[in-house]
Amino acid sequence: MSDRVLIAGIGNVFLGDDGFGVETVRALSSHPLPDGVEVVDFGVRGVHLAYQLLDGYDTLLLIDATARGGEPGTLYLIEADGSADPGGGAPVGAAPGGPVLDGHHMSPDTVLALLGTLCAGTGATPPRRTLVLGCEPACVEEGIGLSAPVTAAVPEAVRMALDLIRGPAPDRSGGLRRELRRTP
Repeated sequence: MSDRVLIAGIGNVFLGDDGFGVETVRALSSHPLPDGVEVVDFGVRGVHLAYQLLDGYDTLLLIDATARGGEPGTLYLIEADGSADPGGGAPVGAAPGGPVLDGHHMSPDTVLALLGTLCAGTGATPPRRTLVLGCEPACVEEGIGLSAPVTAAVPEAVRMALDLIRGPAPDRSGGLRRELRRTP
């Protein structure tokens, strides 16, 4: 990745593993980052994320809990290309009847739909590339703190995010390490 990158931690820390994105960007922010890369904890403030994206970013990396049916702690890298949402439903950015402006229940799909509306109204350009780095949650019920498998996934998620923004690190043989998993 190059140019301007926004890494956005998404989630509600009061709902257990839904705080994965927030915890991951907290850990990521302690690492030195290339120029042009911003790391922001948006939590449940999806409207703020949509407005921040109007500032112009080439790449958006959303970090969030993402239930896809895997084992808790499984990490997913999803390219949001508009073909399908992370759950396999409607196209990313397509919200039936338009975006629902409920600041506490804005999914990434709703944020991207709102962004499309805002860009159309302002002439701004949305990010060329949107990625979701998701983690399979174990529990998203009321409570503070991540489950053990999701806690264990945070350092790997940080490494994946760093690999994405810096490029993969060389392996022992001098070749590039390419361990990022892309999911359909």
